[in-house]
Amino acid sequence: MHKPEFIYVTYIETTPEKLWDALTSSEFSKRYWFGTELRSDWKVGSPVALVMDGAVTDMGAILEAERPRRLSYTFKHQLDKAMRNEPASKVVFNIEPHGQFVKLTLTHEGFVAGSRILDGISRGWPAILSSLKSLLETGKAIAIPVSALGINGSE
Repeated sequence: MHKPEFIYVTYIETTPEKLWDALTSSEFSKRYWFGTELRSDWKVGSPVALVMDGAVTDMGAILEAERPRRLSYTFKHQLDKAMRNEPASKVVFNIEPHGQFVKLTLTHEGFVAGSRILDGISRGWPAILSSLKSLLETGKAIAIPVSALGINGSE
């Protein structure tokens, strides 16, 4: 039986290199990802942590890092007790040049049936990537409050 996946595709007026830097820069991520800091050295096998307000919300390990075209890591939630019991899932960013645009395809897969993680990321990723697109194209991230997305990571 095929496990459910989440796929999101967007086109961003930027370069593959700038998009890669945005996806891997700790300081830049805080500007578009609800204040979340991405921490990693982005080498295959290295840990990756998502840190919000001083707390590690999600952790994983780098699976692929092919600058500037493909980035993949495991994703395991840490705060919510029920979500913490779900197995790690996999996040993949594919970056493809398309003239003055870059096609970004995000795939998040490996969920169990009835996954609360899948429910949460289905609201979170579109907001995060919309904010990233806006920041890269206009210099201003969109400010969607986490509370408006119904995402609560501390139950």
